[in-house]
Amino acid sequence: MAGDGLQWPDEESEPQDSGEACASGQADADLELRQVEVSAVQHQVRLDKALAELVPEFSRSYLQQLLSQGCVRLNDQVAHKPAHKVRAGDRVVVEMRPTQQSQAFKPEQLPLDVVYEDAHLLVVNKPAGLVVHPAPGNWSGTLLNALLGRDAQALQVPRAGIVHRLDKDTSGLMVVARSRPVMDALVRMIAAREVSRQYLALAWGRWAGAAQRVVQAPIGRDPRNRLRMATVDLQQHPGKPARTDFELLVGNDEVCLVRCTLHTGRTHQIRVHMASLRHPLVADGLYGGALGGVLQRQALHAFRLAFQHPVTGQAMELRAPLPADMLQALDFWALGYNGG
Repeated sequence: MAGDGLQWPDEESEPQDSGEACASGQADADLELRQVEVSAVQHQVRLDKALAELVPEFSRSYLQQLLSQGCVRLNDQVAHKPAHKVRAGDRVVVEMRPTQQSQAFKPEQLPLDVVYEDAHLLVVNKPAGLVVHPAPGNWSGTLLNALLGRDAQALQVPRAGIVHRLDKDTSGLMVVARSRPVMDALVRMIAAREVSRQYLALAWGRWAGAAQRVVQAPIGRDPRNRLRMATVDLQQHPGKPARTDFELLVGNDEVCLVRCTLHTGRTHQIRVHMASLRHPLVADGLYGGALGGVLQRQALHAFRLAFQHPVTGQAMELRAPLPADMLQALDFWALGYNGG
């Protein structure tokens, strides 16, 4: 999600060209030749899409730029067409120059709270404040850097095995693949809604009406503020269907603690749907939630993750207790919560 679920935002801003076009034939000390082979998974996929998966430290837009400059050779022939369909076993050589993006994919020794691990995947409890993936303004110190620092083999998996995201200031559980086949399986499972993701949200306002509510409202870019997402009318604005189930756990006249179950993974989905109910999250300034208690970040925590292990078939259920700042906020408003 940048948000509560799966959807990744647009690719990072396009890197600046750092030298002569590859077709010029000029030598460049910073040039790197990356040799890769198209796998069966990428058979009949567009060349630019296959490159984005085979060389994940560069954005698709930058790789398209390299294609246009003659920097990509397919089976010893210069390739120019991004839409060309590759075949399993094709040999690809890419001439690359370093950018902030490529240099960002480096291991860093950062602490990680790993709540489950086996040979195929791991589940981490991400703290609030940790960015998941390098991007402009956060080229280092991310979860991806920490995963690379923990296991050198993570560099062989696109995005170090990250299959979904949490916002920087959302805490909680994330599943990470340790191989490409497991990553592909997890992505399919999430798309098929076979991964259960539940969150705890502390929001402003007295909860009125039924304790359980279902919000089915498409989400797209806010037409009035491009930094936000919003519920939209698909006949008037672009967007995608989104569903979140909400259940009141405890509340008073000021705030309410709500359990949220995602059925889709749109950017900022829970934050947007809660705001649409006139219950913006505490400390979520982007969607109208004022600061409150000790909280300095949106009060959202991914507390439960459940799925069938893609290799062993074992039923997995992981939980992460509320972090200290949200527990302190519950104490501040005298809300009793037993962790159920």
